[in-house]
Amino acid sequence: MFSMENIEKSFGPVHVLKKANLEVKKGEIHAFMGENGAGKSTLMNILAGLLEKDAGKIIFEGREIPKMTANLATELGIAFVHQELNLAEDLSVAENVFIGRLPYKNQLLGLVDYKKLYEQTQSLLNMIGAKVSPNEIVSKLSTANKQLVEICKALTLNAKVIIFDEPTTALSDKDVEVLFIIIRRLKEKGVSSIYISHRMKEIFELGERITIMRDGEYIATEKVKSLSEDEIISMLVGREIKDLYPKEPTEIGSTYLEVKDLSDKVGKVKNVSFQARRGEVLGFAGLVGSGRTETLRLIFGADRAVSGKIFVNQKEVKIKSPNDAISSGICLLTEDRKRQGLLLNLSIKDNINLTNLKNFVLNQKSLTDTSNRFIKEVNIKTNNMNNPVSSLSGGNQQKVVLAKWLNTDNEIYIFDEPTKGIDVGAKSEIYNIINHLALQGKTVLIVSSEIPELLGICDRIQVFHEGKITGEIDVSSFESKQDEAQELIMKYATAS
Repeated sequence: MFSMENIEKSFGPVHVLKKANLEVKKGEIHAFMGENGAGKSTLMNILAGLLEKDAGKIIFEGREIPKMTANLATELGIAFVHQELNLAEDLSVAENVFIGRLPYKNQLLGLVDYKKLYEQTQSLLNMIGAKVSPNEIVSKLSTANKQLVEICKALTLNAKVIIFDEPTTALSDKDVEVLFIIIRRLKEKGVSSIYISHRMKEIFELGERITIMRDGEYIATEKVKSLSEDEIISMLVGREIKDLYPKEPTEIGSTYLEVKDLSDKVGKVKNVSFQARRGEVLGFAGLVGSGRTETLRLIFGADRAVSGKIFVNQKEVKIKSPNDAISSGICLLTEDRKRQGLLLNLSIKDNINLTNLKNFVLNQKSLTDTSNRFIKEVNIKTNNMNNPVSSLSGGNQQKVVLAKWLNTDNEIYIFDEPTKGIDVGAKSEIYNIINHLALQGKTVLIVSSEIPELLGICDRIQVFHEGKITGEIDVSSFESKQDEAQELIMKYATAS
């Protein structure tokens, strides 16, 4: 279908792509992996005509394209389903699908042919099995259905190549299955898919061939089935990660956090009780919407509880707001780092110091020293702490959120999906930080949708189903029986 050969791109003195290559066949599902900052997005933006290459060749269906532009990419049939959805929330599904290309009864008078618009949209929705109505307002759709609208937009462009950038980040397992069915249907119609993801399970389930990049350079293209997970990790990071989950035995002390009969007013959390000890990493498993995140938000005071008690170090605490939680030594690393964890337009330095601004007059030297310390401590990859935090990759943004809370020296650290959307190298570094907190005697709570992650870094796991804790797993008793542990967790999570 196309090839990109020896592509070069620099932004000022920063050499982002160095002889990068990618070749995709017609009707192929091509996995594309690399650590955050490896150059994947830059290469895809060049293919989609959003950035101009400095050097190299793009050959599309046998024809060399000297200069790719966004309009030319659209004409050729290259479509991009971005991780950050790009929809007009107040317009209907149909208006979004055909935005800029609406069928008119009379274009001069601006009279849209809505009958034709809805019929064409419905046909596309039927093609991919989307159960939404063409006249529904997009803001009322679930994230999964919004993503289907983006795919429909791509199909209206007669797409021959669709780039999927981390498409499952905000999807439930059921929604992921639907997306995979759609991508396979597209393959049957001869549409090529470039599938960017950090999730190994998805790569092995969906991908046919895989291209791996590292530090802006092409590393390899191989058949997915010919590789093991360890081989892919080694190519991604340039070294072996012998132990992805660096769990060290910690001295687990007395109960430090206790929750009794906690409930919220909307019924998502129902009489939840548990204990967490000093030096312990306590995991929370369950399906999306099972009440895991909602429970942690109640503990942090982000949402209001209607009943229940919270005890910190054997003393009851009244938590009505995040300020109350922070005063009680509790911090929360939210699932949505962009909207809830960071101020994207502020600098890296400002974000790191947000939680520890005690004086009316700021001591800039002290703030700079603090930022330098945490940039080194959690290995944030930046050449200037005064750059906006939005300029960082996802993994490095997550490390800034972590640094912000480490700056408070709290006793209870709550992590909600701490490695969502970040690469395997950054994951390993975050696991090391979690391990280090436990070794210091801190109490760590972790929500994750990845069961192997919970089994790899936790001491115990509480399993949620429909707002209640339905089971508990002692990880040490399943050390050599990971499959059994995963089956038991799923049994508790589905209450089967």
